[in-house]
Amino acid sequence: MALAKLGVVVLDCPDPHALAGFYAAVLGGTAEADSDDSGEWVDLKVPGGPALAFQEAPGYVPPKWPAPDGAQQFHLDLVVADLDAAEKGVLELGARPLDAEDRERTFRVYADPAGHPFCLCAC
Repeated sequence: MALAKLGVVVLDCPDPHALAGFYAAVLGGTAEADSDDSGEWVDLKVPGGPALAFQEAPGYVPPKWPAPDGAQQFHLDLVVADLDAAEKGVLELGARPLDAEDRERTFRVYADPAGHPFCLCAC
């Protein structure tokens, strides 16, 4: 028997509104700021999937990937039907490639605008 259920995945970042907007454009959904609109917390309600939240982190330092001296902390696997089309879209939204040269693999690795690694997967 589970002791809990997953509520939301929270990403630290320098600008919660901007990063929520990036993921809203990638995944769909609606970004909703905290009721006091302080800019410190934004929820993204993703249709048919778990919610993401974005929390302002003063002094935020993005993870490095790959880095033998530091962990990537976490990453998101985003399932897509067409890797080339999805890649074009995320790059236009401000993602940058981290490991996308091997066109034979079923996944490619990118960083979101705040530097978090994520994979596009045609799995």
